[in-house]
Amino acid sequence: MVEIDPILKKLGIESVNHGASTGQNSWAGAGEILESSSPVDGRTIAAVTQCTRSDYDRVIENAAMAFKTWRNVPAPKRGEIVRQMGEQLRNYKQELGMLVSYEMGKSLQEGLGEVQEMIDICDFATGLSRQLYGLTMHSERPQHRMYEQWHPLGIVGIITAFNFPVAVWSWNAMLAWVCGDVCVWKPSEKTPLTAIACQNIIKTVLKNNDVPEGVSCMVIGGRETGEWISGDTRVSLVSATGSTPMGKAVGEAVARRLGRSLLELGGNNAIIVTPSADLSIAIPGIVFGAVGTAGQRCTSTRRVIVHESIFAEVKDRLAKAYGQLQIGSPLDPANHVGPLIDRHAVQQYEAAVEKVNRAGGKFIVGPNVLEGEAYASGCYVQPCIAEVENHYAIVQHETFAPILYIIRYESLDEAIAIQNDVPQGLSSAIFTLNVRESEQYLSQVGSDCGIANVNIGTSGAEIGGAFGGEKETGGGRESGSDAWKAYMRRQTNTINYGNALPLAQGIKFEIE
Repeated sequence: MVEIDPILKKLGIESVNHGASTGQNSWAGAGEILESSSPVDGRTIAAVTQCTRSDYDRVIENAAMAFKTWRNVPAPKRGEIVRQMGEQLRNYKQELGMLVSYEMGKSLQEGLGEVQEMIDICDFATGLSRQLYGLTMHSERPQHRMYEQWHPLGIVGIITAFNFPVAVWSWNAMLAWVCGDVCVWKPSEKTPLTAIACQNIIKTVLKNNDVPEGVSCMVIGGRETGEWISGDTRVSLVSATGSTPMGKAVGEAVARRLGRSLLELGGNNAIIVTPSADLSIAIPGIVFGAVGTAGQRCTSTRRVIVHESIFAEVKDRLAKAYGQLQIGSPLDPANHVGPLIDRHAVQQYEAAVEKVNRAGGKFIVGPNVLEGEAYASGCYVQPCIAEVENHYAIVQHETFAPILYIIRYESLDEAIAIQNDVPQGLSSAIFTLNVRESEQYLSQVGSDCGIANVNIGTSGAEIGGAFGGEKETGGGRESGSDAWKAYMRRQTNTINYGNALPLAQGIKFEIE
């Protein structure tokens, strides 16, 4: 059994913890008790109280008050506070990484990597705090000057999913804070403890810098709590990460009140393998993309599209690689694959397998739900590979499980068409040593995804680039590049420093 209690204590998590917080202060919500259980061994880790509507309103009111002060703090000073948060995360990296691994089920290496991603985005945001650049432009009117500037939006609501329980919050929060916004975070009800830990870790930084209570808020709850955020006119931007159906509901609710939404939704990611591919890197790239986080990443590799001339070889090499996978506790570094998040996810895995069989697919590896003492939580499954056609309904659907579909193609044009012929458009990749193939793949007639890679897999994005996708992935962009603009409002300014009032477009309007 994992010795998690000392880690919880160090992270400030008691047996029953708060359901809402506003930075330095937290309180137990008046809602129902929510237990967080680990998919690693089935143990109940801790219980939290969920927030009620009155708890939620109290949080929003505190956030709105804090914004009035926080927006006037100079951006570089806000960046310095975020830098200190990064230092605190460095101090607690091991403990928080272990909790991520234990509560969510991803490998310890991935848990530590997720915390490192938080540290990296703190560093990025610190630099960004001195680079919130606008533009200057020439006016057509004499003695006039024009420029653009960016102002904070207000309250940013952040709804995150279980698979990246802390990193995606930090992508949003760190950028929003340096932009002058305040944040209200609703973590997944499947991983509330990691969220509470993050609030506890940064609490000291907020207090030491006299940051107004309400700059960093959190509400624990389920779907209803997310609906409160989506429908609340006091929340200027709702950033939601999760399934496409969830995102459509959020997007519709926010659009109904003419608010802003930033959506990071489903993926159905493919890797194309051409005859010129270096299979010594392609095979590991495919396998990690397909089985990392037990196939529960939005960037997980769902489909591998292989040229017919190397189809048999790739299929055999993948089967051999899958035979080497060790499945078990993600806290054991010898294991490659941990559990799914819960038994409902296992049921989805089984349902997808049944649909593949009914459609005429042929399994090359697996499938199997694992049993025995090491798998007592009931959340462990065998990563599997199925030979399919892209048009199968189940292949068009994103299943959050380690199921890899292998599809053959004849020409690169056909392979790209197969890759793009799904409703989602998040991540994609091609393995090729042919420069013409790679350039075609990255051109306007190539991948239609927000992320397109050459000779690396679909999974494992860096924070420097904007992260997001097209079509049913939602169109949002987070993390790097100019993603910061989503958290601010643009203002165009024209200044007349002359003694006349000329109008644009040569319009004349004369009065005495």
